[in-house]
Amino acid sequence: MARPDPSDFRGSAAAPASLDPAADAPPRLAAASPMRPLPRLIFASRWLQLPLYLGLIVAQGVYVVHFLVELLHLVEAAFGSETALKALITSIGYKTAATAPITSLNETVIMLVVLALIDVVMISNLLIMVIVGGYETFVSRMDLSGHRDQPEWLSHVNASVLKVKLATAIIGISSIHLLKTFINADNYTDRVLIAQTVIHITFLLSAMAIAGTDRLMSRAAGEH
Repeated sequence: MARPDPSDFRGSAAAPASLDPAADAPPRLAAASPMRPLPRLIFASRWLQLPLYLGLIVAQGVYVVHFLVELLHLVEAAFGSETALKALITSIGYKTAATAPITSLNETVIMLVVLALIDVVMISNLLIMVIVGGYETFVSRMDLSGHRDQPEWLSHVNASVLKVKLATAIIGISSIHLLKTFINADNYTDRVLIAQTVIHITFLLSAMAIAGTDRLMSRAAGEH
């Protein structure tokens, strides 16, 4: 009986793929080369933004103090304090006829003060988005993944998303200012009312343009 030729087993499943163990080893990842001095300096320059974000934190603290002072004046005026009432009227820019001065809180003053407080809150939210989102996007990671207090929007934030959210927040702030102006319309000229309306519409159109551009860019990136 003829002996089988070893060449007949070439390519069979039982035959070894290679006699060299190094050929079967997984490829090694190339070691990351160290950054050159100039790119390292440029990349490290992002930390120059840190004092800016710390300054925004201080500005937010000023807003908190202003909010508490206005709230205290509102409570004191509700209990009949004329000094607190005058401070509120001065801060909101509300004016009445000299023959009929305001001696107690009325609905218009309360509404204007509450809108001013809401305005402070919305600006504070805008500051938080700029501080947290800007630091996470442009400076360094915060490693908040899995943290129970991680903001929902921070998990998918990037430069484009941050721009859209900031534009939306600015529209909200502009809406509050426009509402305050129309409630206190007697103290403003028609030119001011028209100008603020046009500015608000401009903010709205700008936000729509930013959102539309971001959507087109995301769609184009998904097609490639």
